Amino acid sequence: MANGWAPDGAVQDQIDHTVTDGVLRARANIPTGVGGVHCLECGEDIPEARRRALPGVRTCVACQSALDRRPVAIGFNRRGSKDSQLK
Repeated sequence: MANGWAPDGAVQDQIDHTVTDGVLRARANIPTGVGGVHCLECGEDIPEARRRALPGVRTCVACQSALDRRPVAIGFNRRGSKDSQLK
């Protein structure tokens, strides 16, 4: 049930769009192209198995784990409620 001027199913549409945006963002971060033999962060060799599993990879496992732990600014959810946009 929708409230106010929102059509029925608007909340689920908002959830679906947010999930779709997250999937597209994650796919955009998958390495592509020619990868490296040496890690761009530390200079160590990237294991052959990692290079075969992720073509285009440019970092070793340890450095990628450190990069993944860093906070990521996702941006502003424009599909949110007016209250969330005012904050």
